[in-house]
Order: sequence, then C-alpha cells, then structure tokens
Amino acid sequence: MKLHILLTSVGRRGYLVKYFKDALGDGGKIYAANSIKCSAFVYADQTVITPLIYDEKYIKFLKDYCIDNNINAIISLFDIDLLMLAKHKKEFVDIGVTVIVSSEKVIEICNDKWKTYKFLKSKGFYTPDTYINVDEALKSIAYGTLQYPIVLKPRWGMGSIAVYTVENDLELRVLYEKVENQIKDTYLKFESDSTMGNNVLIQEKVRGQEYGMDIINDLKGEFQINVVKKKYAMRSGETDCAITVQDRGLEKYGEKISTLLKHIGNLDVDIIYDGEKSYILDMNARFGGGYPFTHAAGVDLPRAIIAWLNNDKCNEEWLKVKYNVFAYKDISITKELIKYGDNEIKSCEKR
Repeated sequence: MKLHILLTSVGRRGYLVKYFKDALGDGGKIYAANSIKCSAFVYADQTVITPLIYDEKYIKFLKDYCIDNNINAIISLFDIDLLMLAKHKKEFVDIGVTVIVSSEKVIEICNDKWKTYKFLKSKGFYTPDTYINVDEALKSIAYGTLQYPIVLKPRWGMGSIAVYTVENDLELRVLYEKVENQIKDTYLKFESDSTMGNNVLIQEKVRGQEYGMDIINDLKGEFQINVVKKKYAMRSGETDCAITVQDRGLEKYGEKISTLLKHIGNLDVDIIYDGEKSYILDMNARFGGGYPFTHAAGVDLPRAIIAWLNNDKCNEEWLKVKYNVFAYKDISITKELIKYGDNEIKSCEKR
C-alpha cells in the first residue's frame, strides 16, 4: 500500500523529512506542515502552512487536509504539537488516520518538567533535586541540602529557552523573575497558562559526562532497542557531536522507562553521569535533536515505522545499532526561488 505520511511542525528538521522520503522510496509521499514557511519544506513532496497549534482551527485544518490528501499517518516533531495531537487522537482515528504519538498522560509527563521530576523520583531513578518554589529552595540552600550553583529553567521548557545558572541568593530571586517574564514572550506561554505562578523550576546542577539515549518502542508501545550516545559538544540545547556507545547500565534504564511509560515510537532522553550515578535530566516523546546520531549508526526508525504502518515485519537490521560511530552536525543552506514581496517571504522574515 502506498503511504501518505504527514510530518507536522517540521521547522528546520529537513534531515527527518529526507530520512522518511528515503525510507518510503516509491511507496508513497511525504507531506510537511508548519505554521510558517520553513527550510524543511524543500525536501517534502508536498507542503502546507497551518494555523498556529493553539488556534481553535488547527485540528479541523489538519483533519480536512488529511481527508483531502488521503493521509495515512501523522508524526509531529514538536513538543507542544504532541500534546494537542494526543488530545485529539481519536478524531483522526475516526477518519482513518494513525497519529503516531504517545498517550496524553505520557506527553504530559515529558512536557511538564515538574511531572518529569516527580515521575522519575517515584520510580527510583536518579534525577537532580528540583524545586518549584523560591522560598522552599532558599530554605534547602540555608540547610545545606541544596548548594550553588543551581539551574533555573521553565517548567514547560524546550530548546534551552530561558535556562540560567545561578550563583547566589540575589541571582536566584532576580533571574527567577526574569525567567517568568521570558516565558510570557515565547511559545512556552501556551502550556504555561495552565500552571501560572508555578512555571519556573529550581534545580540542582549536576556536573559530569552528558549522554543522550533514544528509547525506541513500536506502535503498540513495546520495547525494541536503546541507543546510547556519548555527547562531545552541544549547541543551543541540541547535541552537536556524539559517538554511539554500549553501556549496559544506561540500556537497563531505558528498558525500565520503556516498560513504565509504554510510549509510542522514539523517546529522547538526556542523562549526566557524575562518576558515580547517572542522572536523568529530561525526556522528550519524539524524534529529538540527537536522533541523527542514532540514524548515522545504522538505526532506521522511519523505515521501521513504515513497516509497522503497513503491518509488515520489521527487518531486524533496521533496529540494530553500530557502536563507536562518531558523527557531527553541519550547517547547510537551503534555497528556493520565489518572487520578491511574496507573503511567504514576509512570513519567514518574522521568525
């Protein structure tokens, strides 16, 4: 069966569009959607500009687009979009569209970093001590149970927006307010509306070697494989350079998380090893910025997803990692010839 797959909120993830196109071959088309014209559009078979995710017309727009273009499956590449699609998943099922997204509960655990912390603590994982109240954090600092430097970050944060390292009480109070104000000026404000007054996390700063891990489940939430990557460089909150490694301890972490969450597809996890313990920092229920390193090491999740959608057997080679593969991200330019003054140019200039 020829598949029509819609990737939403594609932004600058052109490599993922290409991965899916390569995996699909002549077996269908890849459609790309975003709220403004973006670089990833260049690689798709067909593109569409959507309403903003929190626009009341967004879901209806996607459903109509799916019907008009015989879309079989939707995959989102953006955290906020995940929650919206999870909430409306049944509506898409009713029109014959598979939305490859985890349950609403799983998305909330991953998107809400306070819930992430509480989930990890309750399940026995090491994770940095975290507070959601300035006074409580200051009490712990006074008692010596929390020590500077500490980290401030948005509760619903992503992409390292408004993340600060704090060295003293004065910085804590000043930067706490700064983070609150910055949240109001970014797209983080949408999810933050539901937790007004409790949107900034105060977190123990853990030092050590950073790792990324892709925990891959099938479309039924069954565990398939872990891919552990040792990070060598970061840029704007994303992995810039990494090597795939075999680490049985971290792999067991991944298997346990998979069993507990039963997430769908990829779960991107950030970890720091301080020399004694491995601390889980974040979990993202989507293709993360570290997935290209997994792909470079021989794992082809897009190809596996296509097989699962077609109810075909997944070739074990598609989910088999090669260790000691060292890879880098590069900067490239995409271009498209359009008339000057086009509304689409203006939309790009607003970014």
